[in-house]
Amino acid sequence: MEAGGERFLRQRQVLLLFVFLGGSLAGSESRRYSVAEEKERGFLIANLAKDLGLRVEELAARGAQVVSKRNKQHFQLSHQTGDLLLNEKLDREELCGPTEPCILHFQILLQNPLQFVTNELRIIDVNDHSPVFFENEMHLKILESTLPGTVIPLGNAEDLDVGRNSLQNYTITPNSHFHVLTRSRRDGRKYPELVLDKALDREEQPELSLTLTALDGGAPRRSGTAQINIQVLDINDNAPEFAQPLYEVAVLENTPVNSVIVTVSASDLDTGSFGTISYAFFHASEEIRKTFQLNPITGDMQLVKYLNFEAINSYEVDIEAKDGGGLSGKSTVIVQVVDVNDNPPELTLSSVNSPIPENSGETVLAVFSVSDLDSGDNGRVMCSIENNLPFVLKPSVENFYTLVSEGALDRETRSEYNITITITDLGTPRLKTKYNITVLVSDVNDNAPAFTQTSYTLFVRENNSPALHIGSVSATDRDSGTNAQVTYSLLPPQDLHLPLSSLVSINADNGHLFALRSLDYEALQAFEFRVGATDRGSPALSSEALVRVLVLDANDNSPFVLYPLQNGSAPCTELVPRAAEPGYLVTKVVAVDGDSGQNAWLSYQLLKATEPGLFGVWAHNGEVRTARLLSERDAAKHRLVVLVKDNGEPPRSATATLHVLLVDGFSQPYLPLPEAAPAQAQADLLTVYLVVALASVSSLFLLSVLLFVAVRLCRRSRAASVGRCSVPEGPFPGHLVDVSGTGTLSQSYQYEVCLTGGSGTNEFKFLKPIIPNFVAQSAERVSEANPSFRKSFEFS
Repeated sequence: MEAGGERFLRQRQVLLLFVFLGGSLAGSESRRYSVAEEKERGFLIANLAKDLGLRVEELAARGAQVVSKRNKQHFQLSHQTGDLLLNEKLDREELCGPTEPCILHFQILLQNPLQFVTNELRIIDVNDHSPVFFENEMHLKILESTLPGTVIPLGNAEDLDVGRNSLQNYTITPNSHFHVLTRSRRDGRKYPELVLDKALDREEQPELSLTLTALDGGAPRRSGTAQINIQVLDINDNAPEFAQPLYEVAVLENTPVNSVIVTVSASDLDTGSFGTISYAFFHASEEIRKTFQLNPITGDMQLVKYLNFEAINSYEVDIEAKDGGGLSGKSTVIVQVVDVNDNPPELTLSSVNSPIPENSGETVLAVFSVSDLDSGDNGRVMCSIENNLPFVLKPSVENFYTLVSEGALDRETRSEYNITITITDLGTPRLKTKYNITVLVSDVNDNAPAFTQTSYTLFVRENNSPALHIGSVSATDRDSGTNAQVTYSLLPPQDLHLPLSSLVSINADNGHLFALRSLDYEALQAFEFRVGATDRGSPALSSEALVRVLVLDANDNSPFVLYPLQNGSAPCTELVPRAAEPGYLVTKVVAVDGDSGQNAWLSYQLLKATEPGLFGVWAHNGEVRTARLLSERDAAKHRLVVLVKDNGEPPRSATATLHVLLVDGFSQPYLPLPEAAPAQAQADLLTVYLVVALASVSSLFLLSVLLFVAVRLCRRSRAASVGRCSVPEGPFPGHLVDVSGTGTLSQSYQYEVCLTGGSGTNEFKFLKPIIPNFVAQSAERVSEANPSFRKSFEFS
């Protein structure tokens, strides 16, 4: 009986008030169900699918679940049938105590879309408890002088059932001297009073034994009994009387133990032992005896344990004052427990949605409910999160909240959020509870790979080995996982004539660039192409960068002698008059080098000579000049070998062979006078020799020109299928050769030069004399040296 009363008191609590900040998710009209207590587990309450107007499959697809206060699982929902079943036996007295009706509130939570359905289950009481007296045997002492009609209080019984099943009335047997009245307290409990109908006579009957029966109104009716033993006393005609019949006191629930909360006082007009008063609890419950202590002499009522407003908010304590003669008086103490803010708010998490895609819009991240066991402002709760987060709290039905993202998130900026939900009540002092929720942001492919540079410049020395690593490109992707895995590739060149696929390749995994074949600076000084970086996301994103490759020159070309021609069928002979002064310009060796820069700087030196010391070669321009005066003893024919060397490392060289013929009378001082006949004959013979020599030189030159023109045409047709020629603009640099016709060389030439585009031989494709005026200038030089010689030869 006492254990049932404790459960009843612990179950009573004040409903919490929640203030919602506008708006709520879709809910449904509250539905009410009922079930009798003590039904077995699995008992069918209702078919929720039918009540909600949903198919069973839709109910399961929307993840329907039953949410009760404080996560107590009284119910279970069958997703196969849509039935709401009992998960355990329900004891109405344990759940609600004396409260009637006994209502259990629960919600049905549906997802996609989020929907709350509020429901109530009324637990109907059954008559499963009999009335129980606190004391099975009562002892009364009644004076024989007691007048009929005197009312004597008796101990009451308690029935945990409610309504008609609760205690209804009391009866007593046998009843020749007494009858019993059934009274009701303000809290609804019924107690008996014994009424004397007939005066007692101690001498006739000093003791009486009665049976008190308590009956409930159930069907069938249940009852409980207690034995009353009455002792008839001699006259003690004054009973103790309390100063006030009712004491009311308010006590804070955090009042310290052993504090005196009230003092009761009674007086007795009798003297001696009949006037000595002692105080005691009158039929107090076990809970009252555990909570309070009464001093039998002073009447001080003390706390022996802390009060708990959330469990029991008021006590009604009956106190009896008894004198030495056995007479007693009764008073009641009402103890009102005052609530203090001693319970922090609580959060119950129903669901969490994590991780969420970074490009998702407004998304429900979590659903939770809040509660506070305190009452009034102490039980009112506010929820909040940090202001610098892209999330908001939205109140829902009753005490439920949803945590919602405000918009799309960016995983690259922040991939994880630790959200602290702060729950604060409005009590004094305010109590708060913090609950952390971790939300992960999953990646989507929203970032294209980015190169570390918009353009790259790579340097490669010519004549490299094939498959040489010439450099690398690098790109990064801010995404993660496969969305950040980058693949490199060569993009189609904008110049359709560039054979990019045969020049370079790229490693798709790390961006390393390789030269596929040996490069030739003379054929290709630089080229550029685009490199693409593509991630493996869906859809894939890409970017591109420009790569410029500069080919560095190597000294891989030997000097090439343009003049005199070294591959002619007949050697070229230079004529030098014996009367020439020292420093006379014999000829000029003209050479070029296919390399560039320092590798193309040419120097000249005389390697061999028929008569050393007679001729010299200028080192920088290749001019061959006489070193001294000629004499009759000098041989008429001379063979000179000129070494042409570049300035590369290691240096390369070529040789040119010159044939020099010393002639007499080629200049004015040595021509014979016209009036002398023998001299005239000798001059005519010399003229024939000169004409023959000039004709030979002219024929040889024309043959060389025709040969080079043929070579040029042949190689041009071949270059059309192999590659392009690079035609230098303007004349060759002056520090290399002098072919402009403005130097000191009497034979003036201009050449148009084309280097090979892809053969790798770095040789000249063709030589074309643009102004072949060697014969004219030779004749002009001879005529200027000897006017009579001009008169002998007329050129039309």
